[in-house]
Amino acid sequence: MTKQELEQQFLNDLDKRLWNAADRLRNSLDAANYKHIVLGLIFLKYISDTFLKRREALLAEFKDEASDYYLGADASAELIEAELEERDYYTAQNIFWVPRHARWDFLKERSALAFPQTIIDASGNETKLTSVNRLIDNAFDEIENANTKLKGILNRISGYQLADSKVAELITAFSLTDFNHPEYKGQKVDLESHDILGHVYEYFLGEFALAEGKQGGQYYTPKSIVGLIIEMLQPYEGRVYDPAMGSGGFFVSNMRFIEKHSDTKHYNAREQKQNISIYGQESNPTTWKLAAMNLAIRGIDFNIGKQNGDTFTNDQHPDLKADFIMANPPFNMNEWWHESLEGDRRWQYGTPPEGNANFAWMQHMIYHLAPSGSMALLLANGSMSSMTNQEGTIREAILKADLVECMVALPGQLFTNTQIPACIWFLTRDKGDNPQKGRKNRQGKTLFIDARDVGYMKDRVLRDFKPEDIDKIADTFHAWQQGEGYENIAGFCYEADLDEIANNDYVLTPGRYVGAPEAEEDAEPFDEKIARLTATLKTQFAESAELEDAIRENLKGIGYEC
Repeated sequence: MTKQELEQQFLNDLDKRLWNAADRLRNSLDAANYKHIVLGLIFLKYISDTFLKRREALLAEFKDEASDYYLGADASAELIEAELEERDYYTAQNIFWVPRHARWDFLKERSALAFPQTIIDASGNETKLTSVNRLIDNAFDEIENANTKLKGILNRISGYQLADSKVAELITAFSLTDFNHPEYKGQKVDLESHDILGHVYEYFLGEFALAEGKQGGQYYTPKSIVGLIIEMLQPYEGRVYDPAMGSGGFFVSNMRFIEKHSDTKHYNAREQKQNISIYGQESNPTTWKLAAMNLAIRGIDFNIGKQNGDTFTNDQHPDLKADFIMANPPFNMNEWWHESLEGDRRWQYGTPPEGNANFAWMQHMIYHLAPSGSMALLLANGSMSSMTNQEGTIREAILKADLVECMVALPGQLFTNTQIPACIWFLTRDKGDNPQKGRKNRQGKTLFIDARDVGYMKDRVLRDFKPEDIDKIADTFHAWQQGEGYENIAGFCYEADLDEIANNDYVLTPGRYVGAPEAEEDAEPFDEKIARLTATLKTQFAESAELEDAIRENLKGIGYEC
C-alpha cells in the first residue's frame, strides 16, 4: 500500500467512524442544530491537540542540553510544569492558548463523572457546572477569553438541551483517535493533526449540508465547483476575498491548490501560503462562526470582519482592493435592497434591481477588484440573458468596459440545495499583455465554455466533476489566456469579440456561441446495423416471454391466475 493510499484509507475510515458517532444525535436534534455541537467539539479537539503537541515539543527541549530552552539537569518537576504553562511559548508559534479547563483530557475525564461539579481556577475562583453541556460551554468561555482572535466565534451548546450521555458519547468517540500520532492498522500515518481535523471538519460540513438540504447550501458550495474556480483563477499569491464566504470553502481550497502545485511550481507550500491574505464576509452569524473555526483549524490567518454583517449595507472591508475575488452568493436574492443603497458608489454600471441581487453582487466585487485583479462569480443562468429591470443594460455596460473574460455554463444537478441551472462569470480588469503571468493580449475578446455535458453522476441525484474534467475546462481557459494551443471546439468552447456579442443582444449564454458538437461518423453499414439490432431485439423478446411464463407459474402456485 502506497503512502497516499494509506492516508486515504485512514481518512475514509475516520470519516465513517466519526460521522456514525455524530449521526446518533439525529434522534435528538435536526441537522441544522446538531452540526454546531459536533463541529464545536471538533474545534475543541483541534486546538487542544495542537496545544498538546507544542507542549510535548517544549518538554523535550527543556530536557535537551543542546536546546536554547534547556532548564538544566537538576530542574524540578515544579519548574518544568511552570515553564510549560508559560503562554508565550505557544502564542509565539501562532498556537492558541488552551486553559487547563478547556484541554481535551480534562473534558474527557470530567464528562465521565457525575454532575453537578465544581472547578477552581488559578485564582481560587469556583465555577459550578451542572451538566456536560455546561462543561463544554465553560471551555468555550475560557478559550475565547484567552484568545482575542476567537472572540465571539464559538457557538455554545447548552441551549440545545442535549442529554449529557449524548455529548459524553461524542467526546469518547473523538477521543479514540490520536490526531497527533495517527496510525492505521498498525502503520504510522504521515498526516499532521490540523490536516486530519481539517479534513474531518470539511467532510462533516458536506454531510450536514446534504442532511439539511436547501438550507445547507447557504454555507456549503460543492467541492467540484470550488475546485474548478480555484484552478481557473490560480491564486498563488495576493489578497483573496469572498464577500459571501459561507463556511470558508474557497479559502480552504485556495490553500489546497497551493499545496497541490508546489512540486510543478518549485516552491515551499508552507512559505507560499504566507503570500496569501484572506478577507471574507458573511451575514449569517452561525455560518460566520463556522467559517472562523474552519479556517482556524487549518492554521489559516484571516480577516473576516469583527462580526457577521450584510455585505451591501455593512461592508466589513470598504477599502479593500483584492487580487482575486470568488463567491457563490444566494441565487436571485430578492430581499436585499435598502434605501441607503440608492446612489451607492459601487453601482458603476447601473443600479441593480431591488428584486434581484445578482448584479449587485457582481458590481460589489468589481468595485473591490484591484487594477490587475480577477474574479469568479457563481450565478443563476438567468444572469446571462435577462433583459428585465435594468439587468440587460448593466450587463451591456460591463461588457463594453471589457471586463468579462470567460463564461462557463455548468451542468445541472451539481448542487445539493437547488436545481436552478448555474454559470460562472470570470471577470478581469486586465486583458492586456502580461508577460509576468504568461498572458497574451485578449482585449475585446471573451471566451465561452459550454460544460453542460461535462462530469458524471455520482449517485441518482447529484452530479460531480472528476479531476480530469476540471483540468479540461481550466486548461482550455489557460491556453486561451496564454495564446498557445487554443482552438475553438464546436459544442464546447468559442472565442467571441464584442461585435459578435452585441449582435446577440449582449446575451452571454455559451450555447449561443459554441454551436453544436460535430456528429461522429458511424462506420457500421446501415444494413449490418439493422440486422444486428433486429437479432438483439429478437433475443430480448424471447427472454421477456420466458420471464412472463415464470411469473404466471409462480402466481398459480399461490392460487392466482393471470
